[in-house]
Amino acid sequence: MPVNLAVRGNPGCARLFSSMTESGSSLLEAAAALARCTGAAALKYYRRDLAVERKDDGSPVTIADRTAEQVAREWLAAHFPADGILGEELGAVPGSSGRTWLLDPVDGTKTFVRGVPLWGSLVAIVEGNAVLAGAAAFPALEEALAAAPGEGCWHNGARCRVSQLSRLAEATVLTTDEYGFEQLAERRAWEALAGAAGVVRSWGDCYGYLLVATGRAEVMVDARLNPWDSACFVPIIAEAGGTITELAGSTAWNLASAIATNAALAAEARSFFQ
Repeated sequence: MPVNLAVRGNPGCARLFSSMTESGSSLLEAAAALARCTGAAALKYYRRDLAVERKDDGSPVTIADRTAEQVAREWLAAHFPADGILGEELGAVPGSSGRTWLLDPVDGTKTFVRGVPLWGSLVAIVEGNAVLAGAAAFPALEEALAAAPGEGCWHNGARCRVSQLSRLAEATVLTTDEYGFEQLAERRAWEALAGAAGVVRSWGDCYGYLLVATGRAEVMVDARLNPWDSACFVPIIAEAGGTITELAGSTAWNLASAIATNAALAAEARSFFQ
């Protein structure tokens, strides 16, 4: 069934998701609703003059990140009180259900604070070694994605698919930042992949995965990721007909790096890094 992913005229968190069961479809709807809710909270701060702080790892954080994650946590406390939470900004809260929600309230904070609209709010729910559902909202662009195993990948309420392009020389290849390839072997692999591609672009962040899932790009590569960066895209890319693994090939849900591709170019694109 179509998944409600409309982002225009967001009605607010209280009315986004009023009833749920334990079914896969319900978790898909819940993840989609929570991503929209989180994105709506962050959007209130977008293109405003924000103070930017630096975390211990040197990455930026603002009131938008923290407020949006707090809104998401309050939503989860109301709807899924037994579930655990792991968020980028506010840490971990244990649960009793065996399930954990991963939250990245503003993926792409560097672009967010510069007024670039490619940032997103990412949500995933995991249990054991499986991602039960994942969603990503891009409120500044009025786009959103959600997926769950066996439920398809949905873009703004319609099913979406990766492209069928099969020639790397014609493909669009993306990364967030080529300087993220810190190890020499990774950097050389990226340069070789980029050199073989038809079009190469950065400014990828989470939006690059949306472009792959909707068939507007063929390859998205990130050398360094945290679980809250990557988990939601595991079902999103798979259900759109593509593949997503770590650069070294691991298919675990908590990817520490990622290469997402359409099916036709999966083996060739990964061969540069293996």
